[in-house]
Amino acid sequence: MQLPLYFISDVHLMLNPSINEDDKISKLFQFFDFISGSDGTLIIGGDLFDFYYEYPHVIPKQYFEVYTQLYQLQKSGTDIHFLLGNHDFWTIDFLSNKLNMIIHENDMDFELNGKKFHLTHGDGLLSWERGYRVVKKMIHHRFFIWLFRWLHPTIGYRFAEWVASRSRHLEHSDEHNEKVQKELVRIATPLIENGIDFFLTGHYHQHTEKKISSGKLIVLGDWFKTFSYAVFNGKDLVLKKFNS
Repeated sequence: MQLPLYFISDVHLMLNPSINEDDKISKLFQFFDFISGSDGTLIIGGDLFDFYYEYPHVIPKQYFEVYTQLYQLQKSGTDIHFLLGNHDFWTIDFLSNKLNMIIHENDMDFELNGKKFHLTHGDGLLSWERGYRVVKKMIHHRFFIWLFRWLHPTIGYRFAEWVASRSRHLEHSDEHNEKVQKELVRIATPLIENGIDFFLTGHYHQHTEKKISSGKLIVLGDWFKTFSYAVFNGKDLVLKKFNS
C-alpha cells in the first residue's frame, strides 16, 4: 500500500436523493479532491452505500456520480480498498473490474512501515450480538444471494432499502455508546497486546480514538455527523474531522 493511508467508514449513500444527501455527497467529493494526487491509499471500512446489490447486468444507477468520482480518484494515482460492510456486501465484479477497487469480504490485517493494522467493519463484533451473527451468516450465504437475484431489481431494491432503513441506527444514548466503547476496548486489548498497533472499526457511528498499551483503538465515526477520517503518515495514525 502507498502512503499516506486514509480511512473512512459509514458514508451510507442513499438510493433516494434529498437535500441532506446532496450536501453529504458534496462533502465526500471534496474529501476525494483533498486526497487526490497524494499517491496514497483510500481504505473504506464498510457501508459506503446504505444499500448496494449487483445483479449480473444491473447496478444501482443513483450512485452514478459516486462511481465516476471513485474512478477518477483511482486514475489520479490513489489506490482504493473497500472492506464490505453489512449494507453493501453483495458485490459481483463492477466495483473491482470497472472502478479498479480492491474488494475485501473479510477483516483486513496488514503491516506497513513496521506498524500492524487490523481493520474490521464491526457488525456482529459485540458479545451480545449472537442473534445477528446467525442472521449475517444466512444473508451472506451463496444460496441466499442466488435466491435474491431471482427477484426483479425494482422489487429487490425496494425491499432491501426497507430492510436497510430498519438496520440504520445513527443515534444512541450516551449509556449505549459508553457500553459499546468499553466492549470495543475489551475486544481490541488482547490483539494490541499481541502485536497489533492499530485496531480500527466502523459500524458504530462513534468518533473515538483511545490509547491502549502501545497501540490505539480507532472507531472511524461516520459521514452523517462527524465527517471523520483517520490518516496514517508512516509513523502514527490520527483520527480527524474533515473540514471542506
